[in-house]
This record gives sequence, C-alpha cells and structure tokens, in this order.
Amino acid sequence: MPELSDHRSRGVRALVLLHERELLAFFVTWRRALAWGVQLPPTENIHCASPEAMAHHVLRAARGYLVWLCEKFDLGDPGVAEPPAPGELEAAGDAYLEGLLERWRTALRDAPGERLEEAHTSRWGRPFTLESMLEHAVVHPMRHALQLEEHMGDGV
Repeated sequence: MPELSDHRSRGVRALVLLHERELLAFFVTWRRALAWGVQLPPTENIHCASPEAMAHHVLRAARGYLVWLCEKFDLGDPGVAEPPAPGELEAAGDAYLEGLLERWRTALRDAPGERLEEAHTSRWGRPFTLESMLEHAVVHPMRHALQLEEHMGDGV
C-alpha cells in the first residue's frame, strides 16, 4: 500500500488508505464467494441480487463517493469512468479497480483538512460532513463483504 506522503491533510490521507484497504478486502471476499458459488437470497434490491451485482454496486459507489468528494472539495472531476457491467467484472474488474484506487490516491491529495467538518447534502438527500462521507466510503465495502461472508458461513 502506498504511503501517500504528499497529501495535504493527514486525516484525508488516512481515510484514503483505509478505503483502499477495505475495497481490496471486499474483492478478496468477493472472489472467495464466487469460488464457493454463493447465491444471494431473492431481494428487490438490485444491488444485492447476486455477488456480481454487489461488486458492481461497490465499485460504482466508490467512484460516486470520489466524484462527490472532489466536487465538494473543489478539486475538479477525478476522471473515473463507470465500472464494468456485472457480467464483465471477472474479466475487467481488476484493471478497473487498480485505476479507481489510483484516482483515489491522487484526486484527494490537495483536499484541505480544515474543510472536513463542512456539511453538504449527499446525492441521496442526507447531510454529510466531508469527513463523514470519507468514513462512509470506508465502511461501505466492509458492510457488503460481511454480507458475502455470512453466506459463506464465515459470519459472526
């Protein structure tokens, strides 16, 4: 994992590194779930309809958090494309994930720590401080990894 010594804010840096750790951990769990042949229970939530749909959702959310954060920190568009479709993730997911993580490492480099307490409305209408959105981005892949683990019998 890169050190990211060039980040303006050590708080932002720490959350970027934690996000990377948890996103990588999710994909380790996801690959195990695929190898186990995990089937998720029927649901109306399209993001949890299958392990592939869940992985797409996790990647799309990670992209969305970064775009939103860059917008609110006035850092410009981070230039991250939409993730591959669920059916293309096994083949194209690793390359996409690598590029996404690279953008997370660099796009928030100049985010000022003194603005972390600023509150903004999320795309889904809830208020978040910039710091709490970064924390939300860290926890999101953790939550979905736990879901997959529970279906493999590894849950708590």
